[in-house]
Amino acid sequence: MKKLYFVSALLIIASMVLTACGGGTPATEAPVATEPAMVYKVGMVTDLGGIDDKSFNATAYAGVQQAIDELGVSGKYLESTQQSDYAKNIQQFVDEDTNLIVTVGFLLGVDTAVAAKANPETKFAIVDYSYPDCFGEGFVEGQTCGSASELPNVLGLTFDIDQAGFLAGYAAAASSKTGKVATWGGINIPPVTSFMVGFEYGVNYYNTQKGANVEVLGWDTAASDGSFIGNFESLDDGRSITESLVQEGADVVMPVAGPAGLGGAAYCKETASCWVVGVDTDWTVSASEYSDVVLTSVLKNMNVAVFETAKSIVDGTFAGGVYSGTLANNGVGLAPVAGASDELKAELETIKAGIIDGSIATNP
Repeated sequence: MKKLYFVSALLIIASMVLTACGGGTPATEAPVATEPAMVYKVGMVTDLGGIDDKSFNATAYAGVQQAIDELGVSGKYLESTQQSDYAKNIQQFVDEDTNLIVTVGFLLGVDTAVAAKANPETKFAIVDYSYPDCFGEGFVEGQTCGSASELPNVLGLTFDIDQAGFLAGYAAAASSKTGKVATWGGINIPPVTSFMVGFEYGVNYYNTQKGANVEVLGWDTAASDGSFIGNFESLDDGRSITESLVQEGADVVMPVAGPAGLGGAAYCKETASCWVVGVDTDWTVSASEYSDVVLTSVLKNMNVAVFETAKSIVDGTFAGGVYSGTLANNGVGLAPVAGASDELKAELETIKAGIIDGSIATNP
């Protein structure tokens, strides 16, 4: 009996020793609660033309999608089907406490500025626009222009697209068999006409270098006017104006009109009468059904700019001001030229270097 008591006592003592030495789980070792990592919200307001325009809106949203995939942000878009949707869509993102609101396009300039001033803690980025934008006389801040001063919570994402347009113009002139090339636009606004200016300058440079006389239809930089359809949506309008320019003799056409430009591509494919120069993104990828008539594409790498802006929100380095996409920083570029000879490829590389070092002018 004494032995039994002795063994029981030993077991009790051993249990107490094990507990003291960590054999159990003391209450003080309970898991410490941690706050979940912050998920940043990025929202994009499209311009007209829809998110799947295979051009402007789609390219910008690719940057948001990259931020979702690589940075873990929460991202979504709101489509604008008419200009009155701009302010409403921006306000919806504000109401949802979105950390970065990206607005896409020149036409959203005023509404973006108004919202940014009313919500100084919210960060904004606007594609193809920057502040200040109120110059000269007769402008009404918040109505006919956005802001007379720089906005610290807005980053303007601008692109020297005339640089890439210049390369396209040179390639178009080199590829033309008729001695006539053309360009047309959606609406006569700077983000559209800058493509056209560069294109004309590139053709003129080709003429100077080669002693040629290739003519540009659809745009005149000196007059700041040309051929426009008044919208970015109608494929029928795009087809019609392309047909008209081809009938005037053009065999290379650069439409600067978002999805409406695909109407021109369809005409070129169906008639086999012209090459088309894509804009914003590489049309051999985004509109691959027309790849056999795409001479090249003028690349506006909005996805790169939008992604980098989202990254600055996540890492805390966001600053307002202006981002400029150039040939030098890969903000703009030219897709491969179909059927280009080694000579043309070398010439384009030389011209690119000249544009970057400033020895070749791409605009007035």
